[in-house]
Amino acid sequence: MADTAITVEDAHKTYGGKKAKDAKTARDGETAKGAKKALDGLDLQVARGTVHGVLGPNGAGKTTLVRILSTLLRPDSGRVEVAGHDVLTEARAVRFRIGLLGQHAALDEELGGRQNLEMFARLHHLGARLARVRADELLERFGLADTGRKPVRAYSGGMRRRLDLAASLVTDPEILFLDEPTTGLDPRGRAEVWTAVRSLVGGGTTVLLTTQYLEEADQLAHRISVVDRGRVIADGTPDELKSRTGGDRIDVVLRDAGQLGAAVALLPLPAADIRVDTDRRLLSAPVTDRMTALSGVVRALEEAGIDAEDIALRRPTLDEVFLHLTGAEDDDRTNVKEAV
Repeated sequence: MADTAITVEDAHKTYGGKKAKDAKTARDGETAKGAKKALDGLDLQVARGTVHGVLGPNGAGKTTLVRILSTLLRPDSGRVEVAGHDVLTEARAVRFRIGLLGQHAALDEELGGRQNLEMFARLHHLGARLARVRADELLERFGLADTGRKPVRAYSGGMRRRLDLAASLVTDPEILFLDEPTTGLDPRGRAEVWTAVRSLVGGGTTVLLTTQYLEEADQLAHRISVVDRGRVIADGTPDELKSRTGGDRIDVVLRDAGQLGAAVALLPLPAADIRVDTDRRLLSAPVTDRMTALSGVVRALEEAGIDAEDIALRRPTLDEVFLHLTGAEDDDRTNVKEAV
């Protein structure tokens, strides 16, 4: 469809062992001993002009997906189209329309920022004059014009990542793949990259973002797909995904942990749904009517003479969504850094 930038249907990819004899065998899970299924029937739709986040635990298949979409890997089976072109039969057309920012910077540390951009432009077959013009445009766009002659080794982490992002845009791609773009950056550096990404999308670029920072997906993504064991297990806007974990909650922090039991008994909340954290002196429970619950809790605590240090209404975080959907609490996979 014209409004769809990326389409993935029933994509399979297996590493190691012998390849499955046919697509049906791959779908049925008949792989050689020791083989690793990176993608196991993954489906994905990405709308044009949006940021689409892909989240998942270690080995979920996120980086494998990006490598297939960018034509660096071939899927074993399934349909994969980028910008309306098949990644297998029209790989060259796909490459003309995409940019890729990998997990690690692909910059020459000894060259200046402008020299790096000119080098990337020449590698993309731009002439010398056009390469210089494009380098100057990108340096200005990413706030690096004053540092263009400085060696990259002297750049801060945020500046380096912005330059790397600029290099991925030398050909002005329709679609940009960002594979954990802010790994290792401090909060200031991450904020700089986020600002640059928002600017790109405002100009019409489609961005597929994989990240180990759930806050990053919450900040940037219009839609998020949660991937686990090579499949999309949930898809929606950040708010839609958060609502799946129980909606709004009320958190009550008491000054005296010894009063937690009494508070559970008297608060106008379903006792069976109240979570108790003794170490943090915290009571937490789901609510449907935010203001009614808040006023009821405040009134009940005051009448009972129980002193609260803090009371807050909040929505579930993407961290909670991630843990809930992937079961990471059960199998110790709470670090979302990609392995495959």
